[in-house]
Amino acid sequence: MVACSSAQAGDAAAPDIDAARMNEAVRVLASDEFEGRAPASPGEEKTVAWLVEQFRAAGAEGGGPDGSFVQIAHLSRTRQDGPATVAAQVGGRTIALERGPDVLVSSDRPTDHIAVTDAPVVFVGYGATAPERQWDDFKDVDVRGKVIIVLVNDPDFEAPAGDPVAGKFDDKAMTFYGRWTYKFLEAGRRGAAGGLVVHETAGAGYGWSVLQNSSAAPKFDIVRADPNAERAPFQGWIQRARAEELFTAAGLDFEALKAGARSADFKPVVLPGMTMSVDFGQIADRVETRNVIARIPGSERPNETVMYGAHWDGYGVGTPDASGDTIYNAAVDNATGVAALLELAHAFADAPRPKRSVVFAAWSGEEAGLLGSTYYAANPVWPLETTVANINVDSLLPGTEIDPNVVVIGKGKNQLDEVLARHATATGRTLIADPAPQAGAFYRSDHFPLALKGVPALFPAAGFTGASAASRDYVQNRYHQPSDAWDATWRMDAAAADVALIYAVGRDLAQSDAWPEWNPGAEFGPARDQSKALRP
Repeated sequence: MVACSSAQAGDAAAPDIDAARMNEAVRVLASDEFEGRAPASPGEEKTVAWLVEQFRAAGAEGGGPDGSFVQIAHLSRTRQDGPATVAAQVGGRTIALERGPDVLVSSDRPTDHIAVTDAPVVFVGYGATAPERQWDDFKDVDVRGKVIIVLVNDPDFEAPAGDPVAGKFDDKAMTFYGRWTYKFLEAGRRGAAGGLVVHETAGAGYGWSVLQNSSAAPKFDIVRADPNAERAPFQGWIQRARAEELFTAAGLDFEALKAGARSADFKPVVLPGMTMSVDFGQIADRVETRNVIARIPGSERPNETVMYGAHWDGYGVGTPDASGDTIYNAAVDNATGVAALLELAHAFADAPRPKRSVVFAAWSGEEAGLLGSTYYAANPVWPLETTVANINVDSLLPGTEIDPNVVVIGKGKNQLDEVLARHATATGRTLIADPAPQAGAFYRSDHFPLALKGVPALFPAAGFTGASAASRDYVQNRYHQPSDAWDATWRMDAAAADVALIYAVGRDLAQSDAWPEWNPGAEFGPARDQSKALRP
């Protein structure tokens, strides 16, 4: 059990979270002046400079290398350069796939031309190799030089009750194996010529338009020593209807094979006589982006850290919507989270110094694949072994009505839930699990790279219960769209209450001697256990 209690936060009164100041911060960050806050763009320059100024004004000091406010992250960037040709050949027939409506392809290899010619095509089920779950979709089949087609999500996502696979991959809660990032990494690790994930809205957690609208934006990766050994030549998504067409042309039943992939006995299936060719140009270069890191040093144990994180980046300027708007202002996702960091910095700076240090990390590159936090996890400024917890703030809805339910993404994974529950109960609120676990949100936000290194993570998402009209409207009509824009009618009273709640949790941890642990069976526990001797 976690030993800290609300009494340990008693040396500081409840914080004065300024809803109007939060709203103003969202307005500024989501304005067209910041150009959608894309990494390595003029919008980044404006964003970083403004955040450094705001953290200073809040009373925090630099939390980056050598006391600066900035950690530079070195990234590889690729951008579309001209059209793409994607086609399958079978039985003398050519099936052309149009980039955008049918298929989306890109590459993380730092080269200006991708060409895959007449590569065999193999269906590998869910593309998961999970020895701890007694699961291997590849069965030692060599997929080098082949295009692999994989299903989205986990093998048990659509399993009916009583099916032997039901619950093997956490039932409706997506695991890392269900994420497209894992599937692409596995394609690269196995030397595939390319990897295509079959898109289905239920399994992916978002519609095709979300992918298509962001597809023209630059793609980023951390700089890798040998990218050709880690990344396939191309990767992407294919609409289910077009995937079915390919399977039918090869004489296969897609739906039957999909059902068969739910079995641990599944073996990869070659699409008979089919090859695929992919050809496209891209602009490849290296860029720098910046995490903005601020800190309130602890009074007694400054080398122990409680971290809050939120990503400052959005999609920048991209595909126009129906109105012609090209700026993805990213107001809810995630100007609101960054505004929360600024309010937390004010609250901690105005209160007596906690025993442990508190760090506020505004990450870059989340929308491009958690790159800022991934870079930090590989190059931590403050040791991960003595980072007590990482509290993630990713999207707060505007409004005045406080939701009595606090959604916890990844509820049950670690003991931080107990701390949050105690403070939530004190304010008449109740913790509930993610209402859409199939979307795998725990593996899609910036706490995840640090969790992989063992740092306990807490991801409250108070307003996103799925029950309110506001949350449904946002997810269906604004998420990752130019319409995610600030509105003059907005108020942030409910969000301010959420920030006060996570302030109480962080204050509790920063005053405590406790080290929250991952619960038994959590996939991140072994990494944390390896560093146990380094903590007091």
